[in-house]
Amino acid sequence: AVVAHVLASGAGFVEDLDESFKENRKDDIWLVDFYAPWCGHCKKLEPVWNEVGIEMRNIGSPVKVGKMDATSFSSIASEFGVRGYPTIKLLKGDLAYNYRGPRTKDDIIEFANRVAGPLIRPLPSQHMFEHVQKRHRVLFVYVGGESPLKEKYIEVASELIVYTYFFSASEDVLPEYVTLPELPAVMVFKDGTYFVYDEYEDGDLSSWINRERFQGYLHVDGFTLYELGDTGKLVAIAVIDDKNSSVEHTRLKSIIQEVARDYRDHFHRDFQFGHMDGNDYINSLLME
Repeated sequence: AVVAHVLASGAGFVEDLDESFKENRKDDIWLVDFYAPWCGHCKKLEPVWNEVGIEMRNIGSPVKVGKMDATSFSSIASEFGVRGYPTIKLLKGDLAYNYRGPRTKDDIIEFANRVAGPLIRPLPSQHMFEHVQKRHRVLFVYVGGESPLKEKYIEVASELIVYTYFFSASEDVLPEYVTLPELPAVMVFKDGTYFVYDEYEDGDLSSWINRERFQGYLHVDGFTLYELGDTGKLVAIAVIDDKNSSVEHTRLKSIIQEVARDYRDHFHRDFQFGHMDGNDYINSLLME
Protein backbone atom coordinates (compact mmCIF):
# COMPACT_ATOMS: atom_id res chain seq x y z
CA ALA A 1 0.00 0.00 0.00
CA VAL A 2 1.03 3.57 -0.56
CA VAL A 3 2.76 4.87 2.55
CA ALA A 4 0.47 7.59 3.84
CA HIS A 5 0.39 10.15 6.57
CA VAL A 6 -2.95 11.62 7.52
CA LEU A 7 -2.42 15.26 8.31
CA ALA A 8 -3.64 16.54 11.65
CA SER A 9 -6.28 18.76 10.08
CA GLY A 10 -9.56 17.44 11.41
CA ALA A 11 -11.27 15.46 8.69
CA GLY A 12 -8.59 16.47 6.19
CA PHE A 13 -7.06 13.71 4.17
CA VAL A 14 -3.85 14.50 2.31
CA GLU A 15 -1.50 11.57 1.85
CA ASP A 16 2.27 12.03 2.04
CA LEU A 17 3.56 10.09 -0.96
CA ASP A 18 6.87 8.28 -1.31
CA GLU A 19 8.63 6.11 -3.94
CA SER A 20 5.98 3.36 -3.66
CA PHE A 21 3.44 5.77 -5.18
CA LYS A 22 4.72 5.15 -8.71
CA GLU A 23 3.79 1.46 -8.61
CA ASN A 24 0.61 1.65 -6.56
CA ARG A 25 -1.19 4.67 -8.01
CA LYS A 26 -2.80 3.26 -11.17
CA ASP A 27 -5.87 1.75 -9.54
CA ASP A 28 -6.94 5.18 -8.31
CA ILE A 29 -7.28 8.77 -9.51
CA TRP A 30 -4.87 11.10 -7.74
CA LEU A 31 -4.67 14.84 -7.29
CA VAL A 32 -1.08 15.55 -6.31
CA ASP A 33 0.81 18.63 -5.18
CA PHE A 34 4.51 18.31 -6.07
CA TYR A 35 6.31 20.73 -3.76
CA ALA A 36 9.71 21.77 -2.42
CA PRO A 37 10.13 22.38 1.34
CA TRP A 38 11.94 25.69 0.76
CA CYS A 39 9.42 27.04 -1.78
CA GLY A 40 7.43 30.07 -0.55
CA HIS A 41 4.58 29.52 -3.00
CA CYS A 42 4.35 25.90 -1.82
CA LYS A 43 4.01 27.01 1.80
CA LYS A 44 1.26 29.42 0.78
CA LEU A 45 -0.58 26.59 -1.02
CA GLU A 46 -0.34 24.15 1.92
CA PRO A 47 -3.40 25.34 3.93
CA VAL A 48 -5.44 25.51 0.72
CA TRP A 49 -4.31 21.97 -0.13
CA ASN A 50 -5.43 20.74 3.29
CA GLU A 51 -8.86 22.31 2.64
CA VAL A 52 -8.99 20.52 -0.72
CA GLY A 53 -8.30 17.23 1.06
CA ILE A 54 -11.06 17.88 3.59
CA GLU A 55 -13.61 18.87 0.94
CA MET A 56 -12.86 15.97 -1.42
CA ARG A 57 -13.29 13.53 1.43
CA ASN A 58 -16.50 15.20 2.64
CA ILE A 59 -18.16 15.09 -0.79
CA GLY A 60 -17.20 11.45 -1.26
CA SER A 61 -15.03 12.09 -4.29
CA PRO A 62 -13.20 9.08 -5.77
CA VAL A 63 -10.17 11.34 -6.25
CA LYS A 64 -7.42 10.81 -3.68
CA VAL A 65 -5.47 13.89 -2.61
CA GLY A 66 -1.74 13.64 -1.98
CA LYS A 67 1.47 15.61 -1.88
CA MET A 68 5.04 14.70 -2.73
CA ASP A 69 8.33 16.33 -1.80
CA ALA A 70 9.73 16.63 -5.31
CA THR A 71 13.24 17.30 -3.98
CA SER A 72 13.32 14.02 -2.02
CA PHE A 73 11.76 12.01 -4.85
CA SER A 74 13.16 13.94 -7.80
CA SER A 75 13.25 10.98 -10.20
CA ILE A 76 9.52 10.35 -9.78
CA ALA A 77 8.72 14.05 -10.06
CA SER A 78 10.82 14.21 -13.22
CA GLU A 79 8.93 11.27 -14.75
CA PHE A 80 5.69 13.18 -14.22
CA GLY A 81 7.15 16.23 -15.94
CA VAL A 82 7.50 18.43 -12.86
CA ARG A 83 9.60 21.48 -13.79
CA GLY A 84 8.73 23.96 -11.06
CA TYR A 85 7.09 24.23 -7.63
CA PRO A 86 4.38 23.87 -6.72
CA THR A 87 3.07 21.71 -9.59
CA ILE A 88 -0.47 20.34 -9.33
CA LYS A 89 -1.37 17.31 -11.44
CA LEU A 90 -4.33 15.00 -11.71
CA LEU A 91 -3.15 11.46 -12.50
CA LYS A 92 -5.71 9.23 -14.18
CA GLY A 93 -4.46 5.91 -15.54
CA ASP A 94 -1.55 6.62 -17.85
CA LEU A 95 -2.54 10.27 -18.25
CA ALA A 96 -1.26 13.25 -16.25
CA TYR A 97 -3.20 16.51 -16.43
CA ASN A 98 -1.60 19.80 -15.36
CA TYR A 99 -3.55 22.32 -13.33
CA ARG A 100 -2.69 25.93 -14.19
CA GLY A 101 -5.59 27.86 -12.73
CA PRO A 102 -5.96 30.00 -9.60
CA ARG A 103 -4.73 28.28 -6.45
CA THR A 104 -8.02 28.43 -4.60
CA LYS A 105 -9.88 25.52 -3.03
CA ASP A 106 -12.97 25.88 -5.23
CA ASP A 107 -11.02 26.20 -8.49
CA ILE A 108 -8.81 23.19 -7.73
CA ILE A 109 -11.77 21.02 -6.73
CA GLU A 110 -13.73 22.03 -9.83
CA PHE A 111 -10.74 21.03 -11.97
CA ALA A 112 -10.39 17.67 -10.19
CA ASN A 113 -14.08 16.80 -10.54
CA ARG A 114 -14.12 17.78 -14.21
CA VAL A 115 -11.01 15.84 -15.23
CA ALA A 116 -11.76 12.79 -13.06
CA GLY A 117 -15.21 12.36 -14.62
CA PRO A 118 -16.14 11.07 -18.08
CA LEU A 119 -14.58 12.82 -21.08
CA ILE A 120 -17.95 13.22 -22.80
CA ARG A 121 -21.02 13.77 -20.64
CA PRO A 122 -24.36 12.83 -22.28
CA LEU A 123 -27.34 15.20 -22.10
CA PRO A 124 -30.37 12.88 -22.28
CA SER A 125 -33.17 15.48 -22.05
CA GLN A 126 -34.05 19.10 -22.73
CA HIS A 127 -34.35 19.65 -18.99
CA MET A 128 -30.79 18.42 -18.45
CA PHE A 129 -29.55 20.54 -21.36
CA GLU A 130 -31.14 23.66 -19.86
CA HIS A 131 -29.71 22.84 -16.43
CA VAL A 132 -26.18 22.43 -17.79
CA GLN A 133 -26.47 25.54 -19.96
CA LYS A 134 -27.29 27.62 -16.87
CA ARG A 135 -24.19 26.31 -15.11
CA HIS A 136 -21.71 26.82 -17.96
CA ARG A 137 -20.99 30.08 -19.73
CA VAL A 138 -19.37 28.13 -22.57
CA LEU A 139 -20.82 24.77 -23.58
CA PHE A 140 -19.41 22.38 -26.22
CA VAL A 141 -21.83 19.77 -27.58
CA TYR A 142 -21.45 16.96 -30.12
CA VAL A 143 -24.65 16.06 -31.97
CA GLY A 144 -25.00 12.88 -34.00
CA GLY A 145 -24.06 9.21 -34.02
CA GLU A 146 -20.75 7.42 -34.48
CA SER A 147 -18.51 9.20 -36.99
CA PRO A 148 -14.91 10.31 -37.65
CA LEU A 149 -15.94 13.71 -36.24
CA LYS A 150 -17.00 12.09 -32.98
CA GLU A 151 -13.69 10.24 -32.76
CA LYS A 152 -11.88 13.54 -33.26
CA TYR A 153 -14.12 15.20 -30.65
CA ILE A 154 -13.23 12.52 -28.09
CA GLU A 155 -9.54 12.93 -28.93
CA VAL A 156 -9.74 16.70 -28.43
CA ALA A 157 -11.67 16.24 -25.18
CA SER A 158 -8.90 14.06 -23.76
CA GLU A 159 -6.50 16.95 -24.40
CA LEU A 160 -8.62 19.95 -23.41
CA ILE A 161 -10.70 18.56 -20.52
CA VAL A 162 -8.29 20.50 -18.29
CA TYR A 163 -9.97 23.69 -19.51
CA THR A 164 -13.62 22.94 -20.25
CA TYR A 165 -16.43 20.36 -20.25
CA PHE A 166 -17.52 18.32 -23.27
CA PHE A 167 -21.08 17.08 -23.82
CA SER A 168 -23.07 15.07 -26.35
CA ALA A 169 -26.77 15.19 -27.20
CA SER A 170 -29.31 14.08 -29.76
CA GLU A 171 -30.84 16.70 -32.05
CA ASP A 172 -34.23 16.62 -30.31
CA VAL A 173 -32.62 17.66 -27.00
CA LEU A 174 -31.35 20.96 -28.43
CA PRO A 175 -33.28 24.24 -27.99
CA GLU A 176 -35.88 24.95 -30.67
CA TYR A 177 -33.96 27.97 -31.99
CA VAL A 178 -31.01 25.79 -33.07
CA THR A 179 -30.70 24.99 -36.77
CA LEU A 180 -28.06 22.55 -37.94
CA PRO A 181 -27.09 22.42 -41.63
CA GLU A 182 -26.03 18.77 -41.29
CA LEU A 183 -25.18 15.99 -38.87
CA PRO A 184 -22.93 15.12 -37.18
CA ALA A 185 -21.99 18.52 -35.78
CA VAL A 186 -19.97 20.13 -33.00
CA MET A 187 -21.41 23.29 -31.47
CA VAL A 188 -20.51 25.85 -28.87
CA PHE A 189 -23.18 27.72 -26.89
CA LYS A 190 -22.03 31.04 -25.43
CA ASP A 191 -22.71 34.78 -25.37
CA GLY A 192 -26.45 34.14 -25.65
CA THR A 193 -26.18 32.31 -28.96
CA TYR A 194 -24.48 29.30 -30.59
CA PHE A 195 -21.90 28.61 -33.28
CA VAL A 196 -21.39 25.48 -35.36
CA TYR A 197 -17.93 24.18 -36.17
CA ASP A 198 -17.13 24.30 -39.90
CA GLU A 199 -13.96 22.44 -40.82
CA TYR A 200 -13.54 24.46 -44.03
CA GLU A 201 -13.89 27.83 -42.27
CA ASP A 202 -12.49 26.98 -38.83
CA GLY A 203 -9.68 24.53 -39.56
CA ASP A 204 -8.58 21.93 -37.03
CA LEU A 205 -11.21 21.01 -34.41
CA SER A 206 -8.73 21.19 -31.53
CA SER A 207 -7.63 24.70 -32.52
CA TRP A 208 -11.25 25.83 -32.91
CA ILE A 209 -12.28 24.56 -29.47
CA ASN A 210 -9.17 26.11 -27.93
CA ARG A 211 -10.12 29.46 -29.46
CA GLU A 212 -13.81 29.22 -28.60
CA ARG A 213 -13.51 28.07 -24.98
CA PHE A 214 -13.71 31.67 -23.77
CA GLN A 215 -16.63 34.06 -23.88
CA GLY A 216 -16.29 36.82 -26.44
CA TYR A 217 -15.68 39.40 -23.72
CA LEU A 218 -13.83 38.68 -20.46
CA HIS A 219 -12.79 40.25 -17.20
CA VAL A 220 -9.10 39.47 -17.69
CA ASP A 221 -6.73 38.68 -14.83
CA GLY A 222 -3.21 37.25 -14.81
CA PHE A 223 -4.35 33.62 -14.99
CA THR A 224 -6.79 34.32 -17.83
CA LEU A 225 -4.17 36.22 -19.80
CA TYR A 226 -1.76 33.29 -19.36
CA GLU A 227 -4.39 30.85 -20.66
CA LEU A 228 -5.22 33.10 -23.61
CA GLY A 229 -1.63 32.62 -24.75
CA ASP A 230 -2.55 29.06 -25.78
CA THR A 231 -5.26 30.24 -28.18
CA GLY A 232 -2.95 32.06 -30.57
CA LYS A 233 -5.22 35.10 -30.46
CA LEU A 234 -4.25 38.73 -30.04
CA VAL A 235 -5.73 40.18 -26.85
CA ALA A 236 -7.39 43.60 -26.97
CA ILE A 237 -8.14 44.86 -23.46
CA ALA A 238 -9.22 48.06 -21.78
CA VAL A 239 -7.03 48.70 -18.72
CA ILE A 240 -9.28 50.54 -16.29
CA ASP A 241 -10.10 51.01 -12.62
CA ASP A 242 -13.33 49.07 -11.99
CA LYS A 243 -14.10 51.29 -9.00
CA ASN A 244 -13.80 54.45 -11.08
CA SER A 245 -17.21 55.28 -12.51
CA SER A 246 -16.04 58.29 -14.51
CA VAL A 247 -17.09 58.68 -18.13
CA GLU A 248 -13.55 57.98 -19.35
CA HIS A 249 -13.32 54.56 -17.69
CA THR A 250 -16.88 53.36 -18.39
CA ARG A 251 -16.75 54.55 -22.02
CA LEU A 252 -13.50 52.71 -22.77
CA LYS A 253 -14.91 49.49 -21.31
CA SER A 254 -18.17 49.85 -23.25
CA ILE A 255 -16.32 50.42 -26.55
CA ILE A 256 -14.43 47.14 -26.14
CA GLN A 257 -17.67 45.34 -25.23
CA GLU A 258 -19.43 46.73 -28.31
CA VAL A 259 -16.64 45.67 -30.65
CA ALA A 260 -16.63 42.15 -29.14
CA ARG A 261 -20.41 41.87 -29.56
CA ASP A 262 -21.17 43.74 -32.79
CA TYR A 263 -18.12 42.73 -34.83
CA ARG A 264 -17.74 39.16 -33.62
CA ASP A 265 -17.92 37.56 -37.07
CA HIS A 266 -15.19 39.86 -38.31
CA PHE A 267 -12.75 39.63 -35.39
CA HIS A 268 -13.36 36.55 -33.23
CA ARG A 269 -10.95 34.20 -35.03
CA ASP A 270 -7.99 36.48 -34.35
CA PHE A 271 -8.89 38.60 -31.30
CA GLN A 272 -9.98 38.16 -27.70
CA PHE A 273 -11.61 41.16 -26.02
CA GLY A 274 -11.92 42.15 -22.39
CA HIS A 275 -10.93 44.54 -19.65
CA MET A 276 -8.36 44.42 -16.85
CA ASP A 277 -8.90 46.04 -13.46
CA GLY A 278 -5.78 48.01 -12.55
CA ASN A 279 -2.45 48.38 -14.31
CA ASP A 280 -0.06 46.58 -11.92
CA TYR A 281 -0.11 43.24 -13.72
CA ILE A 282 0.03 44.63 -17.25
CA ASN A 283 2.93 46.96 -16.29
CA SER A 284 4.96 44.07 -14.85
CA LEU A 285 4.24 42.05 -17.99
CA LEU A 286 5.41 44.87 -20.25
CA MET A 287 8.58 45.35 -18.17
CA GLU A 288 9.39 41.64 -18.55
